Amino acid sequence: MAEAGSFAEKVKQQADIVRVIGEYVRLKKAGQNFMGLCPFHQEKTPSFAVHPVRQIYHCFGCGAGGDVFKFVMELEKCAFPEALRTVAEKCGIPIPRPRERSPEERRENQERGALVEMHRDAAAFFVRQLREGAEGHVAAAYLEERGLDREALARFGLGYAPSSGDALLRHLKQKFSEKLLDTSGLFSRDQRDQGGGRLFDRFRRRVMFPITNESGKIIAFGGRAMGDDMPKYLNSPETPIYSKSHVLYHLDRAKQALRQSDFGILVEGYMDAIAVARAGISNVVASCGTSLAEPQIRLLRRFTRRVVVNYDPDSAGQTATERSLALLLEKEFEVRVLALPGGADPDKFLHEQGADAYRKLLAQAPPYLDYLIGRARQMDRSTAEGKVAALNFLMPFVQKLPNRLLRSEWATKIASDLTVDEPVLREALRRAAAERRSEVKPKPELLAPAVKPVERRLIQMLVEAEGFREKLASEILSHGLHRGLDTEKIFEALISIAGERPDPATLASALEEKDRRMLFDILFESSAEHTWDEAESCLDSLRSRQITRELAELEKKIQAQPAADELRRLLERQMELRRFLAQRQAANPVPRTQPGPSPSPR
Repeated sequence: MAEAGSFAEKVKQQADIVRVIGEYVRLKKAGQNFMGLCPFHQEKTPSFAVHPVRQIYHCFGCGAGGDVFKFVMELEKCAFPEALRTVAEKCGIPIPRPRERSPEERRENQERGALVEMHRDAAAFFVRQLREGAEGHVAAAYLEERGLDREALARFGLGYAPSSGDALLRHLKQKFSEKLLDTSGLFSRDQRDQGGGRLFDRFRRRVMFPITNESGKIIAFGGRAMGDDMPKYLNSPETPIYSKSHVLYHLDRAKQALRQSDFGILVEGYMDAIAVARAGISNVVASCGTSLAEPQIRLLRRFTRRVVVNYDPDSAGQTATERSLALLLEKEFEVRVLALPGGADPDKFLHEQGADAYRKLLAQAPPYLDYLIGRARQMDRSTAEGKVAALNFLMPFVQKLPNRLLRSEWATKIASDLTVDEPVLREALRRAAAERRSEVKPKPELLAPAVKPVERRLIQMLVEAEGFREKLASEILSHGLHRGLDTEKIFEALISIAGERPDPATLASALEEKDRRMLFDILFESSAEHTWDEAESCLDSLRSRQITRELAELEKKIQAQPAADELRRLLERQMELRRFLAQRQAANPVPRTQPGPSPSPR
């Protein structure tokens, strides 16, 4: 009853069935559904269920069921047009004043029907060209190299647009008027023609992907260039039956799987969606080569509110992922992110690694904030300004979380990763959420970490411990335990003169202002007697921190999705270090008198 591009279709996409039925029936949440007493028969125990994601209702007692329009029609005993008006009014959707269809409206409705028929004929033409045309054989060979056999070509309706420039035009103009051909988006006009511009095929020398609406009607095409023609992908323009922001590629085939699995996989391109679907994972949709738009999210929300975003891992894909995350979170989706290793898109990964490997990574896809924290780890956080930048990268996403407890948990996780005092981060999060800001501006000095007690004691020992100063300096230098510390410059200065008693004033004069202040702050502290046991305990702590830093660097490199061999090496090293740390924690060693072994830095 809801035609492609019609007002009824728009209302059905935007209507909240729980809200509408809730005005007639007292509903209570029960799991993912809402339950109430059935309005269509007498009962004492609720058996009437409303599914908010699938936008349907069903009574387990009398069997009544349907969509929001069916409910209003049955309860109000009215026809579809009146039910449509009722639902639109309840949902606050403006509706035109009631009147008979004008001649113009009837013409537009006929035009939409004719355009759908034209696209169906064009799709059949493209399929024949791929199967029988001379150029089509070359295109079929290319697609076969990409892993698409005849069964796949037929399943997804792929075709080929020949290079002549008027092959489709000659085929369709026998049946359709020039005005309708011009409106279809399948043709362009030659602006060099003095006679107003002759029509020619918009798609030439391209593999053709039919784009369908939710009901499976072909309403547009996407074309992939075979040669060096640009752009690489060319899509249909906006037409009376096609608005790219209201369509998700493969949704007509994915609907049932989306409902059954209650989650969807969101990819970028046609080939990605086809590859995932051919791997036996049908709950996949693509955004038709455009950035994900809010109407597409509303469309997806009718089937599920759980999504795994699997966009390309390049910089453009990462930007698209982050933009999509913001939109999905606004609509309260539960989002995970799958970033495939080796810089591969879903099509390439499935072709090289297979369906089992993809399924395994899909099951392990982290929540969106874990993905974003991984991105933040790749930022330069060596300065206070860098930490503020990393914080501001994450905070706009955190503030979208509606649950206060969840925000607090994520604040703790982010604080641990960015070495930011937790109260500072929580205050920044609280203010950002309260003031609805996408950026927070904590004072940089609050984000700068204080010098750790272990570092303070070792610096004091390098200045004052006459009995083992040189031995201590040698141990620090040989294992590079001072590398990456905020006090690294102070350690370097002290190690360079370990053979003599350092003069604090002379030492300070060789340091920058920040380090000089830090040194004097440490030396003005009162300190207990220095022992080698305490020194070894401090060194042991630095060894553990050194391993932790290396693990963080490994994670950053793994997040960058290196080639398979390099990834394997990184994962092996990561496991080695984690085992070593676990053994140290399990052993809980007491201070030793001699330096202990540790994995050598690589």
